[in-house]
Amino acid sequence: MAVYRDQGIVLRTYKLGETDRIIHLLTQGRGKVRAVAKGVRRPGSRFGGRLEPFGHVDLQLYEGRNLDVINQVELLASHRHVREDYARSAAANVMAELTDVVAQVGERDNALFLLLRAGLQALDACPPDPAVFADAFLLRVANLVGFHVFTDACAICRAPGPHAFLSVTRGGTLCANCAPSGTKAVSPGVIAVVALLASREWTTLPAAVSADGWPHASVFARAFVEHHLDRRLKSWDLLPRDGGHLPADVEPG
Repeated sequence: MAVYRDQGIVLRTYKLGETDRIIHLLTQGRGKVRAVAKGVRRPGSRFGGRLEPFGHVDLQLYEGRNLDVINQVELLASHRHVREDYARSAAANVMAELTDVVAQVGERDNALFLLLRAGLQALDACPPDPAVFADAFLLRVANLVGFHVFTDACAICRAPGPHAFLSVTRGGTLCANCAPSGTKAVSPGVIAVVALLASREWTTLPAAVSADGWPHASVFARAFVEHHLDRRLKSWDLLPRDGGHLPADVEPG
């Protein structure tokens, strides 16, 4: 069996038999890897505590027919503060679930790896409201896989904004000429928060929490990703947040 070494972030773990676990990792060099950690659930396992969800690890693996086999593990960053807090852990679960959906086995995606690492580092800093980081991660991953959110131009005709209409299905803001009849306008604050979520910045995200537009922008982020990836994100429903429901006077489009 061929042996290789790579860095990875643990996305999910599953029990296998009496003592083993299946580990889903996003690696820096090989994209998503499904591997088995043999004996990891035995008392005194030499690397059981190093393969916890969200951990950033350096590994040596053997290539297998269906599952690779983890032989060595060195812990680079445990992200212990993420796992110890429910809200931070729930936000990280959203990030891990979406990464597991879009990452491809054997296909290197360094941009996705770096984005996930940055998101977990932001959560590990113990922000006051982790949900905003999960919302930002959704739109930033969508952009990586080809679904850009337009906030400074019309998503259909590309007329420069600002525009008052926001559409999930059409990819962002719409001008008055392109918005379907009956579409209701949203406040400029909503558009501003969506733009902030979709940007590359992490340090400015906490400001979005105090903005009036965050509850709507949060639901937009979830709906946008689920629509364009055609996948429901189950972990998003468990994410503690202020609000969380689409206001009655807003249509997602």
